[in-house]
Amino acid sequence: MVIRRGALIRRAAAIGAFGAIAIAVHTAINLRHLRAPAVAGPNISERVSILLPARNEAEHISITVQSILAQEGLDDFELIVLDDGSTDGTAAIVRAIPDPHLRLVVGADDPPPARWLGKPWACARLADLATGSVLVFVDADVYFEPQAIRGAVGLLRDQGFALVSPYPRQVAKSWLERLVQPLIVWSWCATVPLRWAEASSRPSLAAANGQFIVIDAQAYRAVGGHEAVANEVIEDVALMRAVKVMGQQAVTADGSKVAHCRMYATSEEVVNGYSKSLWSAFNGPAGSIAVNGLLLTAYVAPAAAMLFGRGQTRAIGAIGYAAGVTSRVLVAKRTGERSWPDALAQPISITAFTALNVLSWSRHRRGANSWKGRPVTAVT
Repeated sequence: MVIRRGALIRRAAAIGAFGAIAIAVHTAINLRHLRAPAVAGPNISERVSILLPARNEAEHISITVQSILAQEGLDDFELIVLDDGSTDGTAAIVRAIPDPHLRLVVGADDPPPARWLGKPWACARLADLATGSVLVFVDADVYFEPQAIRGAVGLLRDQGFALVSPYPRQVAKSWLERLVQPLIVWSWCATVPLRWAEASSRPSLAAANGQFIVIDAQAYRAVGGHEAVANEVIEDVALMRAVKVMGQQAVTADGSKVAHCRMYATSEEVVNGYSKSLWSAFNGPAGSIAVNGLLLTAYVAPAAAMLFGRGQTRAIGAIGYAAGVTSRVLVAKRTGERSWPDALAQPISITAFTALNVLSWSRHRRGANSWKGRPVTAVT
C-alpha cells in the first residue's frame, strides 16, 4: 500500500511537472509574438472617442481624466465621461476640469434595464453619444502615458484589427494583491497562443481587459455593441468573442509601457472583485473545475512533491516547481511587474485563485455577488 501510494504521488508530480514545463516553453515562445502599442509614430488624424464610465471613482477620476486629456498624437478626439449615479462627488471633480475635449454626462442612480448589467449599460450609453470612427473604452482608475491611445489606435489601424486590448501594467501592493493580481496577465501570456488567436474566430481564444479597449466604431455597431454582451459579467472578453465570431480579427497586446492600473487597494476589494466574476470565467461549473484542477496539478502538486516527497519524487517536484516560477518570471519581466520574490509563491498564488473561484461560485449560488452597490446578476 505504501509503495502504491508513493507511485501515485510520483505520477501526479510527473504529470504536473510536465504540464508546468510545457506551459513555460509556450510562455517563452508566446512572448516573442506579443504585440505592443508603439510609443512613437505618426499622428492619428481620424476622430477618436474616448469613453469613460465612472461610478464612485472620486479617488481616481481626476488623474485618469488628466492623463487622457494630456494624450499626444491625436489630432481630433473627444473624452466623454458618464457619471453613473455616483454618490461620492465624482461628477463634481470631472466638472471642475476645464477642457474643450471633455464632456460630462450625469446619469441617475437607477438600476440598469432588464437583462442589463451596470458596466455594459454604461458603455452602451457612452457609445450612443460617441462621434468618432474609433471607440476607446477605458476604466476610471487607469493612468495613461502620453502616447498610449495614439499607439493603441495605430496598432488597430496598421495591422487591420477590429479590436485591440492593450493590457495595462497591473500594480499590486498588499499581500493578497501580490499573490493574485500577477495571475491576470500571466494567465493569457502563458496559455493563449497569441498569433493563432489573432487570426482565429474561435471564441475560446479571446482575452481582453475592459480597462483599455480600442475598437473600430463600425465593427462595434456591426456586432451589436454592448447590447450583444448586456448580461455578461466579463463583458470585455465577451465583446472580443463577438468580434471574432463575426469573422473580424482582434488582438490582446502588452500595454504595460503605456498604461497602468491598481484594480484593488485592499484585500477585501480583491476578494469581492474576483468573487463577483470568476464564476462566469470558464463556461460553467464543469469548466471551472477543469481549469482549476489543471492549475492545481501543474503548479501545486509539484511543489507539494518537492516539499514532502522523497528521492525521485522530490526531484520531479522541484523541476515542476522551477518551471512554474520560470513562466511567471518571464511574463513579469516582459510586462514590468515584480518578479522576485513574488514568482516564488506561484503554488500559493494558484491555491488562492482556486479559493476565490470556490467563493465566487458560493456567492453566485446564493445571489450574494454585488459590486458598487449593484447585484452582479442581470434582472430578466
